[in-house]
Amino acid sequence: MFAPLGIVFPPGTTVVEECDDPARVIVAGRPPVGFALLGVVDGLTHLEQIAVHPGHANQGIGTRLLEAVFATAAAPQSTNRAVTLTTFRDVPWNAPWYARRGFRVIQPSEWGPELSALVEHERALGIEVAPRVVMRKDL
Repeated sequence: MFAPLGIVFPPGTTVVEECDDPARVIVAGRPPVGFALLGVVDGLTHLEQIAVHPGHANQGIGTRLLEAVFATAAAPQSTNRAVTLTTFRDVPWNAPWYARRGFRVIQPSEWGPELSALVEHERALGIEVAPRVVMRKDL
């Protein structure tokens, strides 16, 4: 889906393929048609990756996954009340999609040390192949 936009990812595994903790993954469908991978960055829930199989796009699956992310972040045992993520600024199903769901772009002055390190790590991996932003939604 990204290739027609001129975005080609560096070779290697994806983030979810490296996950060794199933509790960090929210799965949609049986068999799976989408997932959300969560982490914790600077004490906040961080959406590391969300994906829906292209054959199941535009059916609300991504929105339901995101709602499950919000529910997980706002659970009574959780101490944080926000979700952060990094994403492509100009890809319609990335930053604009998240903005329609209440996320806002945050500037480097609002990043904590772990989020700053994560952005630098993405750059070092070559993930910043198009303009990216950091976003946050307060719950």
